[in-house]
Amino acid sequence: MTPLPDHRPQKLSLGPLEKEILHWVWQLGSATVKDIHERILADPDRELAYTSVTTVLQRLEKKGWLTSRKRGRAFSWSPRMSQEEAEVLFAYEQFNRFLAVSNPDIVAAFADSLDSASLEQIQAIAHRLQAVRQAREEKES
Repeated sequence: MTPLPDHRPQKLSLGPLEKEILHWVWQLGSATVKDIHERILADPDRELAYTSVTTVLQRLEKKGWLTSRKRGRAFSWSPRMSQEEAEVLFAYEQFNRFLAVSNPDIVAAFADSLDSASLEQIQAIAHRLQAVRQAREEKES
């Protein structure tokens, strides 16, 4: 089970191009503007200026998703968290937004409408959570 990451980006919201470029950085582990630009232009139906890629990478760094390092004359961009950690963080934020509704009737209506497969998933999550908490308690004592 992937825990919540220690680092959290200042802004979780990402536009479509930001998501795509972040995906490429995750795939490559570390990338230059040229690396990303070439991959985007590999699709013959796409057009995107080199400077636009630079702008998006800088924006992702400002939001807290990437770090940069100068290598010679070019910058190299690396993710500040793994894709799996980001998915955990997004799910955590969505779950908190759902709980913020604070209306038991809405939550109950939602839970009542779940199908049996969803209920099985919720039960599996509850069992996994119980096992993780028990292991943590045993480790602490």
